[in-house]
Formats: sequence, C-alpha cells, structure tokens
Amino acid sequence: MAIPHFNLLAVLVAGLVIFALGGLWYSPVLFAKRWIALQGRTEEEMRADAARPNMPVMYGSVFICGLLTALALDFIIVHLDPHISMNAGHGALLGFICWLGFAATTSYGTSLFSMRPRQLWAIDSLYNMVSFVIAGAILAAWR
Repeated sequence: MAIPHFNLLAVLVAGLVIFALGGLWYSPVLFAKRWIALQGRTEEEMRADAARPNMPVMYGSVFICGLLTALALDFIIVHLDPHISMNAGHGALLGFICWLGFAATTSYGTSLFSMRPRQLWAIDSLYNMVSFVIAGAILAAWR
C-alpha cells in the first residue's frame, strides 16, 4: 500500500479551527454556564481549576486531539476513490457521517452508563459534530 499524500497545512489549519471552536463553544458566549451547571459545579470551582499548573498541558493535549481528528479525517479523504470530485460540501458530509457513526454513538453509550445528563452529552457531542463537519469541509476543499 502506498503512503497517501496528506496535506499537512490543511490538517494543521483544521486542527487549529477545532481547538479555537472548543474555546468558543465552552466560553460564556455559548455554552459555558449551562455546561458547568450540568456537571454540578460552580463557575468559581472551574476558575480554580483553570489556575492549576497543569492547564498548559491540558490545552496542549486538546490541541493534539484536534490535530489527530483532522489527520484521521484527511486519511479517510485521501483513501476515497480519486475519481470522486471532493468539495467542501462532500467533506462536511463525511465529517458528519464520521461524527454520527463513531463519536456520537460511542459517547452517547458512555454517557448513558455514566448517568450524565443528556443535555451535557448534547453540548459535548454537538461540539464534536461541528468540529468534524468544519474540519471535513476544510480538508476536502483543500484537496
């Protein structure tokens, strides 16, 4: 099997977008207050956690996870039939299908048995969906 040609710049951009979207998604502008409340925590507790010394490692790890998500999506895209014309819409659809088939289903099962509120699962999972869709669109458009 030949090693596929990855567009590493597109993977990096998609990874950065996933990371930035997470910052917005879990900010007070969007879902922070509800997300914190659904965990049974207070904003003060979350601020105290944010001041911990391991936060840079946590942010770095989350960024690497975004890069790995983008790389995996790009891996799928480069293995599709080369006669298929890929555009941003196709990539977005592929991202959605990957989210639905892998991320949404596995995280929902875990959420059910963890007895977590469904709304908490929805906030987290919809972040993943939007991330996968945007990353898929970026990667496919950049082909």
